[in-house]
Formats: sequence, C-alpha cells, structure tokens
Amino acid sequence: MAIWRKHKHETKEILTASREDRRALPNVPDPKKTRSASERRGQRSFEESSETSDAYLQGIRALSLRYIADFEVLISRRSMKKGSAIKAKAVDISTTGILLELNAESNPFSPGSNVTARFNIPSGTMPEGFESAVRIDAKIVRQFARPNEDGEEKQLIALEFEQPLNEYFQKKRWSYSVYTASALLFFSAFFIILLRAESVIYFKYNITLYLYSITAAAFLLSRYGFGALYREVPVDPLYTPGVSIVIPCFNEEMWIKRTILSCMNQDYPIDKLEVIIVDDRSTDRSIEQIEEIITIIHQEAERFQTKERLKLVIMEENGGKREALVKGVQLAKHNLVVFVDSDSFLEPDAIRHLVQPFQDPRMGGVAGRTDVENKYTNAVTKLQTVRYYIAFRIMKAAESWFDCVTCLSGPLSCYRKELIVQHTDAWLNQTFLGQKATFGDDRSMTNFILRTHRTSYQDSAICSTIVPSDMSVFLKQQMRWKRSWLRESLRAGLFIWRKEPFMSLFFYIGILVPIAAPVIVVYNLVYVPLWHHIFPTTFLTGLFMMAALMSLAHLLLRKSRLWVYGLVFCLFYELVLLWQMPVAWVTFWKSTWGTRETPQDVEANNRKKARKQKKFRFLRF
Repeated sequence: MAIWRKHKHETKEILTASREDRRALPNVPDPKKTRSASERRGQRSFEESSETSDAYLQGIRALSLRYIADFEVLISRRSMKKGSAIKAKAVDISTTGILLELNAESNPFSPGSNVTARFNIPSGTMPEGFESAVRIDAKIVRQFARPNEDGEEKQLIALEFEQPLNEYFQKKRWSYSVYTASALLFFSAFFIILLRAESVIYFKYNITLYLYSITAAAFLLSRYGFGALYREVPVDPLYTPGVSIVIPCFNEEMWIKRTILSCMNQDYPIDKLEVIIVDDRSTDRSIEQIEEIITIIHQEAERFQTKERLKLVIMEENGGKREALVKGVQLAKHNLVVFVDSDSFLEPDAIRHLVQPFQDPRMGGVAGRTDVENKYTNAVTKLQTVRYYIAFRIMKAAESWFDCVTCLSGPLSCYRKELIVQHTDAWLNQTFLGQKATFGDDRSMTNFILRTHRTSYQDSAICSTIVPSDMSVFLKQQMRWKRSWLRESLRAGLFIWRKEPFMSLFFYIGILVPIAAPVIVVYNLVYVPLWHHIFPTTFLTGLFMMAALMSLAHLLLRKSRLWVYGLVFCLFYELVLLWQMPVAWVTFWKSTWGTRETPQDVEANNRKKARKQKKFRFLRF
C-alpha cells in the first residue's frame, strides 16, 4: 500500500502499490529480441500473441504482479498447533506467494518446509476483492538475509501458496456470496416489479405519479437487463491499427509521470503506437515531472524507438482542455486517436482491447472502463468506486448493446482521427446561451460522433483514475457534470431519434427521470406524510430495492467488500446529489469548472472579488 499526500493540508491518498519493475517498459513487445532469458520469461512478444489466448495472458500477468505489503503474518508447520506459530511481517505479496521478514532471532524453517500461513490482507494492499482474512497452506521456496533500513540484518523467507489467492477466495470466501448475491438480485428485481404492479392498480388515482414510478422502474431494470446481455468485441491478435495517445495536462504534477509511463508501457507494436503530451501552460511542476520521466524512458528503453514515439508539446498560452486535445490530434500520425486524462493510468493491454470495435468501419468512437485508483482513501472515494463500476459495466454496457454509448468518457476513449478533425471547429467554438463551453468535452465530442457513426464500450480496456477524496471538490465535480449532462442531453435529443428506435425511447426516458426526480421525492417524502398522514413505505421500499440492485451487482461482478457502499451511495444521492439537479437547471450555462483554475474560473473569481470590493466600499461610506 502506498500513501500519497497531494499537498500539505490535503487528504492522504491510499493507493495499491505494486513492486516496481527494474525495466522502464516491461510490457512493450521487444522487436529486436534483445532481452535476456530472464527478462523474456513470462513476457509475451507480439509474434506470440496469435498463439495464446488473451484471457490466459491476462491471468499470467496478474499472477506475476507483486504488491508492497506491511501486515502481520503467523506461520507454523502444518503439524504444529496454532499457538506455536511464529510472527513475521509481510514485505510483499502476490496471488501466488508472499515474502516475509521474520521477527524471531532464530529461523526454525528451511527451504522445502510445508507451512500454514494466517494473515489478514488490509484494504488497499492488493486489488479490490482481496481484502480478507486468509488461512492457506504454503511451501518455503527460498530464504536469505539482508539488512533493513536501520542496517540491522533480517531473515527473509519466500512462501509459495499451494493455490493462487484468487482461486482460494473463489472457493473459501466468495462461493456463497456469489450465490447469495445472484438470488438477492433476482429477488430485488422481482420485488421492484411487484411494487410497480401496485402502481398499475392505483394508476387511475394519480396518473402522473404512478406513470413516473412505472417508467423509472422499467428504465432501471432495462439497464441491468441489457448490461447483463453485453458482450465485448473479442481480441483479434492480427488487428493492431496505428494509435496516437494524446494526454492533455494542466497542473497535474502528482500523477502525470505515472500516466505517461502507463501509456508507453503498452503491449502493442511499437511502430503503431505514439504518445503525445500537451501541457496547457501548467503553473506547477508538471513540465519538470514530464521531462524527467521522458528522460528516464529514453535512457532505459531507447531500443523501443521512444524518441520517435514520445513527444511533449507546450501550448503558447492556456487555452483549455479542448485546445490541448486538438493540438495533440493535429500532431497525431495515426488514424486512431486515444484521449487519456492526466490523472488516469492504463492497464498494459488497454489499447489492444480498446481498438477492437474499430474493425467495424461504422464505429466512430469507443470508451474503455474506468476504475477508481484511490478507492480506499476514505468514504468519499469508496462511494465513487461502486458508482463508477456500475456506471461503466452496467449503464455503458447497456448502451453499447445498441452501439450508442452517449458519453465516451475522458479518462480513456478512442476516436477515428478524421471525425475529430471534421468537427474540430464546432467543438472548439461551441457555445451555449452565449457562453463558451469549457467542460463536458467528452460528451460534446460524443454527440458529434453519434450523429453519423456508432459508439461502443470495451469492458476489458481498463484504466484507473484518481477521484476527488475531498467532499467539497467532489460536490463541485458533480455539479459540473450535471450541467454538462443537461446541456449535451438537450443537444443529443435533437438527433438521437434517428438512431435505433428502442434505444432512443430509453434515452429520452433517461433524461426525464432524473430531471423529475426531485419533484417526485418531495411529493412522496414531504407532501404525502404531512398532508395525508401516510408513511411512504412503498416509496422507501422501492428506493431500497433499487439501491440493492447496484450493491448486489457490484458484489456479484467484483466480489468486493465495498459492495455495501452502493447502498450508502443511493442514500447519499437522495439526500445530497439529487438536489444539485434543480440548481443545474438554472445554472447549466455556466462555463467554470469549480475544481481547477481555468481561464473562465479566473475570470469568474475576479468578478466575484470586484463585487465584494464594491459592496465593501458601499458599506464603508
């Protein structure tokens, strides 16, 4: 586990930290075969990719990852009683084994010994789903001594588990949970249908209310239904079109190095992948960090033609994210362009998966899946973890069934270059009610693409991103997203009916339901109890069942203890986030971000200061 502090007074971010590879780009295919035998072990070359299944290779890569650890482990010979166990400290851990530092002065074990290890993996040490108590048989495969940070020599032993941890959890921990989640998911959906049957019975007494109730339930259940039917485009090993990755950067000194490294460290032919970083006149140390990682990559991986494939461009003046993205597109030499946010990190096979839907010539854009990187920081990030996963794996997957994903999200999305060029002027100069559009660039570009082409979603094209861990920043982000959602939904509504009819129907319902939600909540939770003296049992039960759908879907698909935060998120949404919608109705033309100092934010802050000064002078005199 790694702990990062953004600034002196900001929240510590808890990230899962894997043991660093001594090579800068360990996953890049080696065209000259210059790696040593040990380096090639477990590494797939591009030529081998057609002979081995992609799922198998993903599994091999996951098994080889080692994560930095710091927790207590009890080890004993299998014949010994539990009370005779020796305490040790975990140094690092993988799904196949663990490295331990012994606290005991003498080491009673030797290589080849069969032992039992007992430990509790803390949240954030390994990927989501591994946080649990473990009692597993293992074999000591190596022991050695080395000095610790204080110069004191410590005994270390390496254990190999008899079965990988993912298999262990599947059998010991998650089997009943998965069955239970599946049954409860069915029960929740069935119960929601029963509640809506009540709405049909009482429909004549309040047509508007019960029509909304039936429509909202049908819309939600349809999303989960089509999400369950979703199947991604499988990987064709021979399909590797040219790809240019564009990373817009503004004041992202904390994360930009890792972002660049993840984009370069792709299992993709080196002659078909380039990375372009466009700095939008950052005022922090972003440029210094970018230049530092570029130097390291050039020095340590020059044989991968990094000098030709990795570029830094600094804008002449701060023009905003769209200007930076367009600059990168203008420099791109390949026909597919991938946009990656400067605080997002790609999995090594993300690009290989992301490009597969473009085998269809009618495909204009594809979104990858975005997970939360700092999920274990606090309750705010845990809420977002469940929400992000359902938003992508269920909601976008449901839209992808119709090849009509309405938002190709900023952290990871791919477009045909000619389509971006075609819409560049309209995208850069977009205004709404006289105000320049400065955010919602992903939804805006998606709307341009959707007019003439298909859009899709690839669940196996995975990146992780840093989400707000401060509540005030999170709320500002959500307000900005709601404003862009309203603006771009109005735009999409003008043409979406020309697409697939069934999808179009649910698109319009998806607009009306959240817009009307605040009124419905006030009616059921305030008006009915106060005026009719009736407790809103049915309404609250329906909300709980809908929250259960989110949580249980996360439990079933992710097998993570964070599933319960789906229930918490739904409660938080009803109490807090829902009430941002009415504010967004009357302010959705605003162009300020609220979470960073864009030119529009600077201008707005100056106007605000001027008004305060004017008011102060008035009160003074």
